[in-house]
Amino acid sequence: MASQPLPSCPVLQRETLFRSDEYNYRIPALLYLPQQKTLLAFSERRLSKKDEHADLIVLRRGDHDTSTHQVQWQAPEVVAQAQLVGHRSMNPCPLYDEKTGTLFLLFIAVPGHVSEHHQIHTKVNMARLCQVTSADHGRTWSPATDLTSTAIGSAYTEWATFAVGPGHGLQLRSQPQNLVLPAYAYRNHPSVRSVPFAFCFLSDDHGRTWKRGQFLAQESLECQVAEVELGERSVLYLNARSFVRARVQAESVNGGWNFHRSQLVKALVEPHHGCHGSVVSFPSPGAGSGSSETWLLYTHPTDPKQRVNLGVYLNKQPLDPTTWSVPSLLATGNCAYSDLQSMGTGPDGAPLFGCLYEANNYEEVVFVLFTLKQAFPAAL
Repeated sequence: MASQPLPSCPVLQRETLFRSDEYNYRIPALLYLPQQKTLLAFSERRLSKKDEHADLIVLRRGDHDTSTHQVQWQAPEVVAQAQLVGHRSMNPCPLYDEKTGTLFLLFIAVPGHVSEHHQIHTKVNMARLCQVTSADHGRTWSPATDLTSTAIGSAYTEWATFAVGPGHGLQLRSQPQNLVLPAYAYRNHPSVRSVPFAFCFLSDDHGRTWKRGQFLAQESLECQVAEVELGERSVLYLNARSFVRARVQAESVNGGWNFHRSQLVKALVEPHHGCHGSVVSFPSPGAGSGSSETWLLYTHPTDPKQRVNLGVYLNKQPLDPTTWSVPSLLATGNCAYSDLQSMGTGPDGAPLFGCLYEANNYEEVVFVLFTLKQAFPAAL
């Protein structure tokens, strides 16, 4: 029996923010600053579509007009400070500390055209963990700081390579001094291939220092995290890419220092070799009896064989891997990496979301604005 076509999600706005011309653009990251009603859209600028030809990180600033329910985007700019000499800048991972007003942009810097595959094959780690910060919401930036030695320490030589994100990081609502940066590393083994595991870089002092948390028990790669409120307690939910045709999820009750209940999410399929996906939590609108205080939204290609047809999924019971909804389509055709942000309430009174995603065979990075009611009319 043929499967039913997936429902399409109408949207409030769809706009291409980065289009291939002299450069290519990949690896989107989106951050929303609620007090300023500002979106920051980051991407890698590349000399070609290849990872080895990444160059610098670029940014577009968007002003959210709540009267027209549109985002007005300013011209692209290069984050020139986000680089190390002789290195290419990759995997933008922004997060914002609302208590201190500090905007962080973390990224990895890799020398020359050294590929991730080369590092995995040779088991020689050459990536660096770096950050720039801004005190004026991304208008100006500090010089780059190399955090590798202090954040990773002696474990650096035990990894073939590593990366952060990509996509947004997180400040915990339950513990505002705690910042969480999703990451993964290929861990070396003397007799077998290097194996990837997701983990988080963590700060418990508003980003003054960073430390590395413990690895997931299950093989996993690029990941994102979301904070879930469960009555009196808060749980950090992690959702990660894998090579086994399904996503991996895990939970942390200590802010990401270690994760437990690592398991496959068979309802969230992965194409061959997997693909990055994005997850955010948001307050439940209160629909339905027995509803969780927090719901999850997730974006990822819906096809189990290839990176096509970007879907958005809803989970009203966020720690249960079996309760993800059938996806609603945000975009058809070639779609790959994406990054979600929760943006308050839309014109229909439902939760509002922005999503930045790769489209058209990596020729474009597109922004889309939509509400929960548009994506899942029956959920409210």
